[in-house]
Amino acid sequence: MNSTGILLESGTNELEIVEFEVGSNKFGINVIKVKEIIQPIPVTFIPHAHPFVEGIIQLRGDVLPVVDMKRVLGLTHLENGDQHKYIVAEFNKQRVVFHVDNVSMIHRISWEQIEKPSEMYQNGTSQVIGVIKREDSMLLLLDFERVILEINPETGINVESVKKLGKRNRSEKRILIAEDSPLLRKLLNDTMNEAGYMNLEFFENGKDAYTFLEETAKTRQIEDVVQLVVTDIEMPQMDGHHLTKKIKENADLAKLPVVIFSSLITDDLKHKGERVGANAQISKPEIAELIKMVDQYVL
Repeated sequence: MNSTGILLESGTNELEIVEFEVGSNKFGINVIKVKEIIQPIPVTFIPHAHPFVEGIIQLRGDVLPVVDMKRVLGLTHLENGDQHKYIVAEFNKQRVVFHVDNVSMIHRISWEQIEKPSEMYQNGTSQVIGVIKREDSMLLLLDFERVILEINPETGINVESVKKLGKRNRSEKRILIAEDSPLLRKLLNDTMNEAGYMNLEFFENGKDAYTFLEETAKTRQIEDVVQLVVTDIEMPQMDGHHLTKKIKENADLAKLPVVIFSSLITDDLKHKGERVGANAQISKPEIAELIKMVDQYVL
């Protein structure tokens, strides 16, 4: 399967999910992350690799790590089924292969159909970022960025890269950040503070962020309250493309600079952000680039 033929229009607040199985459980991955789905091929074992990593494969000249989703999900007691597949994915400027038991179908859904996991059954280390309710079952949307971060912490947002920017003055400019991952909210808070930006307003999804902006603009000039919006793309309720589109189509908010900061920023997908009016797009985890872009728009 090649994902480029079924990309959706920008800003519709919809996504397409590849449904896959591990054991008897059903999960989902955003089609945008999927380059292709292939039959398993022999894996070269790597000594002392992370426990999640089965080894490496060579695919069209590229050497790619293979991540065993059974190990990630703690289902190591299960055998591989007859239908097992490799999902070749690309995000955060890297390619990786996820080994799953089966790939069943593609669903088109709205971000509004995705519920944030309840804290009652999700502890701080859960890999689930969303629950998709279907008539006969539920799909769990997994946080693949977190899986990769666990395997290789170097792929994460790094405060050291901000320190390399040198001594920085504190800024009172207020920045609104829409990011659904608690881990990334903390990392963004720490790195933005290190860069001198202390006045941050965080929201877990685009819908809450937009409601805040819309309500604020009813009584005050928005630029007097918020000077910049930074948004992720993948978020329950309302994604970053839809949030950007709504901001740019609202006469009271359109002046606000919007920077998209997402693992899905690639040369193939930048046009989606451009179409909805984003002022800039930075790929995670390039935090130093994000800081430079924030400087450009608010200082």
